[in-house]
Amino acid sequence: MHQLPIFLNLAGRTVVVIGKGEAAEAKARLVTRAGGRVVPAWEPDATLAFVALDDEDEARATAETLRAHGLLVNVVDRPDIGDFTMPAIVDRAPVTIAIGTGGASAGLAKAVRQRIEALLPARLGLLASALHAARDAMKARWPAAADRRRAIDAALASGGVLDPLDGDAAGRVDAWLASTDGASSASRLETIRLTSDDPDDLTLRAARLLGEADHIFHTASVPAAILDRARGDAVRRVAEAPPAEVPSGLSLWVEI
Repeated sequence: MHQLPIFLNLAGRTVVVIGKGEAAEAKARLVTRAGGRVVPAWEPDATLAFVALDDEDEARATAETLRAHGLLVNVVDRPDIGDFTMPAIVDRAPVTIAIGTGGASAGLAKAVRQRIEALLPARLGLLASALHAARDAMKARWPAAADRRRAIDAALASGGVLDPLDGDAAGRVDAWLASTDGASSASRLETIRLTSDDPDDLTLRAARLLGEADHIFHTASVPAAILDRARGDAVRRVAEAPPAEVPSGLSLWVEI
């Protein structure tokens, strides 16, 4: 990962946008959509800045001046002299998907965004809002965090009752909570035998299991690139053999 992706809360904050033309106008629109206040020059309460100037020397000098005021600066079309780049954005508020290439190719980021746009239903944001509204009900239904996560994972899985690619999923949240199907905390061990150290060679089953597992037991030879496909909060343990005692939830034994 070459850059740290973050989502900034700009509501009520001041953002500097310097420049004229389509590029500057586009950045100003994005800031406004996010609830920010756009100003054409530095102000003491400014949070960050965008510079859209054609002349490279002028753009560099302007960025340095703004940086001296403590701002992070995006320089349009010149990622090498800026502090951050802007991703291609898929907006299904409150769901936001950002695709970045570290400034390597805006065209590639756009192409990936277009593919994702075609996949995601317009009503995806309604599902996110419905799940947010149901947080207390989910905690009451599944008091244990691990059980709650497994129930949500199962519902959101491909073909699940709340499949995110199903435009009608938002309307089924209440019925899902009222159903008799629940998350099981029973121990379960699955095995993944890798055929290479390239994560792109993972089978769909292996990629899914890595994304769902609570515990991952693996030989020391399993590369980090494979383990990076696992959930961030999954427990990882180096071992020479599968565990004799399997923890509750889903565990994986990964070997190469």
